[in-house]
Amino acid sequence: MDIPQHQLTMTVLMTPDTANFTGNVHGGAILKLLDEVAYACASRYAARYVVTMSVDQVIFRQPIHVGELVTFLASVNHTGRSSMEIGVRVVAENIRTQEKRHVNSCYFTMVAVDDNRKPTAVSAFIPQSDEEKRRHAAAEIRKNLRIQADTQLQAQKSLQTT
Repeated sequence: MDIPQHQLTMTVLMTPDTANFTGNVHGGAILKLLDEVAYACASRYAARYVVTMSVDQVIFRQPIHVGELVTFLASVNHTGRSSMEIGVRVVAENIRTQEKRHVNSCYFTMVAVDDNRKPTAVSAFIPQSDEEKRRHAAAEIRKNLRIQADTQLQAQKSLQTT
């Protein structure tokens, strides 16, 4: 199987040890797997260690059930100097019926680091397909919104301290 360097797929069987008190897969178990797949995708693309800087828009659309196969589809959507946005789509599959459901989506910002854990440059991601170009444009919008929100929060904090 030849998967592009900027993409990664991981499939995991949801076992009883991942269940919460209602019998569904615990959101924390999914978050852990999301972080792992984002790490693997970003590390593979950057060919170096990465750290998680932020997670945006974790949307649990539907519950995931014990016994389902869960596939995490990760992709580099955008790169900065040392950061990368990794989009992850999560699909749950009922093994018996083969019904597939889109159950979760989110966006991780990962930062490449050197051996001293200092940010280090990554190669620019240049989208090729129409889908990659759409994801890249959406990632730029999310990045600008994060910058605007941070600027507004900093301004509000400075008003509160004066």
